[in-house]
Amino acid sequence: MTYGQASSGDVDRVLVVDFGAQYAQLIARRVREAHVFSEIVPRDIGAAEVADRAPIGIILSGGPASVYAEDAYRIDPAILDLGIPVLGICYGHQLLAATLGGEVAHSDGAEYGRADLTVTSPDAVLFHDLPEEQPVWMSHKDEVVAVPEGFTAVATTPGAAVAAMECPERGLYGVQFHPEVGHTPRGNEILRHFLHQVCEARPTWTHLNIIEHSIDAIRAQVGDEKIICGLSGGVDSSVAAAIVQRAVGDQLTCIFVDHGLMRADEGEQVEETFRRNFNVHLVHVKAEDRFLERLAGVTDPEEKRKAIGETFIRVFEEEARKLSDARFLVQGTLYPDVIESGSKDAAKIKSHHNVGGLPDDLAFDLVEPLRDLFKDEVRAVGEELGLPEEIVWRQPFPGPGLAVRVIGEVTKERLDILRAADSIILEEITRAGLYNEVWQSFGVLPAIKSVGVQGDFRTYAYPLILRAVTSDDAMTADWARLPYEVLERISSRVINEVEGINRVAYDISSKPPSTIEWE
Repeated sequence: MTYGQASSGDVDRVLVVDFGAQYAQLIARRVREAHVFSEIVPRDIGAAEVADRAPIGIILSGGPASVYAEDAYRIDPAILDLGIPVLGICYGHQLLAATLGGEVAHSDGAEYGRADLTVTSPDAVLFHDLPEEQPVWMSHKDEVVAVPEGFTAVATTPGAAVAAMECPERGLYGVQFHPEVGHTPRGNEILRHFLHQVCEARPTWTHLNIIEHSIDAIRAQVGDEKIICGLSGGVDSSVAAAIVQRAVGDQLTCIFVDHGLMRADEGEQVEETFRRNFNVHLVHVKAEDRFLERLAGVTDPEEKRKAIGETFIRVFEEEARKLSDARFLVQGTLYPDVIESGSKDAAKIKSHHNVGGLPDDLAFDLVEPLRDLFKDEVRAVGEELGLPEEIVWRQPFPGPGLAVRVIGEVTKERLDILRAADSIILEEITRAGLYNEVWQSFGVLPAIKSVGVQGDFRTYAYPLILRAVTSDDAMTADWARLPYEVLERISSRVINEVEGINRVAYDISSKPPSTIEWE
């Protein structure tokens, strides 16, 4: 049993059927923002499985195909006869029409981007108390040209005669535009009309309820057995450990493998937070020398990651075997990981082993208290649990740590130089009120040296590359337009305060074509 299977039995549930849309996860998140539990399911789900899940509503996502194409994604028509309210969005809107006898055709002109919507029916449920004229976000080249029997067209745009349709008697609704995106200003209200007025959803998906459901599920799964958790200091493993500790107390032992590749004072921060503030039984394994020995002479990025991963596994394995009475292992698997692993359209299957990919002979049953949650929900739950802000709102940090930010061989000297410079970067970014505005901000230390002049002396030292990006999900990223005065303070302090660096450069590359990290 996992939290994903046990958590939502007494909360209302909405299924988001994924037809390959880039916005399927965003739809699910918008539903949750309305305090209603959402779950993404594959496009080939059958009516029987839908009925078993007992949702109060179904949302059909957008998708890249044409509904009349030979290989178009379909839906089990019996789903529409279950008496469960359905909202079709974009492709889902067209699929709803085509499945029920309406007509979808290629439009004379595609409609992408902002469009002006006109509500043509004053009684339209989705647009109750909303303006008759409003901007929406479109992305289509097909359109519904004839609504199915029993439906009424209730809105139009210049490029879509049927921009929205409704059949309140059957609880079936469709919109050609995307209410889930920020470019549709009243989109959240439209979704909430469907959720609360049509589906009569209760606002039961709250951070406090999430914690309570998770605690109940953990206790039911674990009983009085012992549990171990691989703690990294990142937000996911920290929140997972805090929830489990709240559920089972001293049955939990956390293993913190300190590889010496973390930022300044992070190891001490993890120990302070969990041992002293949360009274967690913490095994702090200080293994810097072992990792540095394994990394000696290694310069290839993939070899670095492999060396760190293998060493981590060995150290964790050694410590875990000392806890021979432990039966369960905590992992910080998140809902996007679950979606990717189960999706027919996923380009890559993830292993979810956030502690590095544990060996098969470590035979633990998994406890995954975060597997129903998106990242923003994890952070909110962390705050509710009382975790410190510096952990909850910590910027993403690579598992191999600073080793992938030293370009070339990783040595103790280079790590210490980068740690000192990185500390200044974070201090100045925070001081400027920008820490939560950027996705990541950090330093990169190439293992090369350049000439400089400090005082009356010629220097030969490392350059520091400053990297700061903005992003929503790390799939794409743009370089952050940091104020010149912030860049100046960082550069001045790093060069004056960190021995071994004599110049600072700012990386203004976006992803793509570059990556966020350098290795």
